Amino acid sequence: MNFSELPLHEQVLTGIERTGFEQCTDVQQRVLPVTLAGKDVMVQSKTGSGKTAIYAITILQSFITAQADNREVKALIIAPTRELAVQIKADIDELAGGVNNFRVGCFFGGVGYAKQDEWIEKGLDVYVATPGRILDYQKMKKVDFRQFDIFVVDEADRLFDMGFYPDIQKMFSLLRPVKERQTMLFSATLSTKVRHLAWQFMNEPKEIEVQPEEITVKEITQELYHISKDEKFRLLLQLLKQDEPASCLIFTNTKARCVEVSKRLSMNGYQSKYLMGDLPQRKRLEIIGWMKSGKLRFLVATDVAARGLQIDDLALVVNYDIPEDYESYVHRIGRTARAGKSGKSITLADEEYVFNLEAIEEFIQMKIPVIWPEDLPEVEDKSASYTFRDLVPRTGVRSSSARRGGTPSPSRGRKQAPRRAPERKQRRPRPAAPPKQHPPRRSAKAYADLSALPLEERLAYYKKEYLGNQQPADEPVKKTSSP
Repeated sequence: MNFSELPLHEQVLTGIERTGFEQCTDVQQRVLPVTLAGKDVMVQSKTGSGKTAIYAITILQSFITAQADNREVKALIIAPTRELAVQIKADIDELAGGVNNFRVGCFFGGVGYAKQDEWIEKGLDVYVATPGRILDYQKMKKVDFRQFDIFVVDEADRLFDMGFYPDIQKMFSLLRPVKERQTMLFSATLSTKVRHLAWQFMNEPKEIEVQPEEITVKEITQELYHISKDEKFRLLLQLLKQDEPASCLIFTNTKARCVEVSKRLSMNGYQSKYLMGDLPQRKRLEIIGWMKSGKLRFLVATDVAARGLQIDDLALVVNYDIPEDYESYVHRIGRTARAGKSGKSITLADEEYVFNLEAIEEFIQMKIPVIWPEDLPEVEDKSASYTFRDLVPRTGVRSSSARRGGTPSPSRGRKQAPRRAPERKQRRPRPAAPPKQHPPRRSAKAYADLSALPLEERLAYYKKEYLGNQQPADEPVKKTSSP
């Protein structure tokens, strides 16, 4: 279906044409006729399906229709993360290119209130917000939830996972009655919590569910490499040299590993930055801006960037660590091949995270093709002489006077007796470790056969290969957290 076939105002169609979209995605084709009629919906939508355009176009159409009747329409959109909120605002601004006097503001924590206060004073048509900041404004009586005609909850399952379920319930209770507003709820999965919220606070919502086989983006070329943890970074360098991607997003499971991989890449000539929750908000937005504009080719991130981060024409996604949550795999690789475009993802399976693989393959209903790392270009790892602690020093160590319960700092003018440095005990030198024995190289045929094995046999292979006699085969593997 073309957008021109929908009952849309000319100004809305102009904005859609400027973005370069002509054909509706499957979700847009099924949902837009319902939302444009003013009805409530709860939609299961996969990452990169074009769901943002659904509620953006619906809001724009309602805004123009109300203008003709000398009315105002105001909308509130709730997103789980600051990055997603910023992306939603950017998408709406782009689609609203043909609509006059349409004002959108973005509200999130981690930054000051001044600029956001200014937006409220000038007046807005759409508020895009994270739960904490918008509820702060409600408590300060600067935002009245009864003014909103349209309420959108994006990535509801993610919001609930982050503990915002009570906040969303509170927002619903602050809105006008269900028949006086339109509500749209989008979620990757329609869980019991999602449905309960819809039944309790929505007006007979139409449920539109994507079938399981539609979960994984079909246009993504997926590859899997089995590699030991010690050899993983070198393999990454070889793959980057072979593919030479125009842009690459690399995911790790821990913040410390994220910093390490980013620094090792930079030392090897791949200028990169890392993105994680500990960074100041301004720095995070600056890094995302560099990646979107093409100034930065390589970005290493934790799952904080897995949802809502939209980078046009992202060439490659690398799962440096296999995610522990099988749904995170879909959200990660969904950063590429957005809106029907093609893309590529590479997953590196080592002995620490290989057991997460089976749940992922069961969820996406396919076995990820196994590629044997042969005929790859030779590389020199210029960071090989640096240890993990050389690149990621321990943080959070404060002086004794700053520690809670520590000795208070001396008053001025009071002389302090010199402290004697503690004597260090002489340690016996450790015997030299024997040279590391590398296992013989496996044949390509072995890995080709591996991808065809059933679940039980593959698990048995992994346990024998990576655990040896460390653990009985019938006992669960205890994962050790990365530094």
